[in-house]
Amino acid sequence: MSVAFTKEESAETASETLLPDRPISPHPNLVTETGLQALQKQFQDAREAYEAAQAIDDVNEKRRQSAAPLRDVRYFAERLRTAQLVSNPASNETVAFGSRVTFSRTDGRVQTYRIVGEDEADPKAGSISFVSPVAKSLMGKAVGDVVGSGTQEIELIEIA
Repeated sequence: MSVAFTKEESAETASETLLPDRPISPHPNLVTETGLQALQKQFQDAREAYEAAQAIDDVNEKRRQSAAPLRDVRYFAERLRTAQLVSNPASNETVAFGSRVTFSRTDGRVQTYRIVGEDEADPKAGSISFVSPVAKSLMGKAVGDVVGSGTQEIELIEIA
């Protein structure tokens, strides 16, 4: 019997509704207060998108529209479950999770980033993950310290 005359989904629709899970980082899930709030919002947005998809009458379209939000719900639920809230650093003497650091590179560029959790990191918006090479090399350092990062050296100018 032709697929057109059955309620079963086509192979194409099936492949669209079986999305692989988003990869979960092996690193501790450290988050700032802002990062935790963002995770909560993303989880809520994914739940709302999934619930909206469930209101679709056509079973194949419902499955297709539900696939990505359902995957996101699972991802954000796990990230919220494993989130470890880290308070803002008590001191600006050394670089720590949550610090805003300004450093200069040997090529003359001066950059400022806040060191945050992986889900919160957005270099274009001024934040980098604590597991990034630059952040790893700066952790525990003080103003004036020079560290290697890749093929360059960077000098820590300010910690805020």
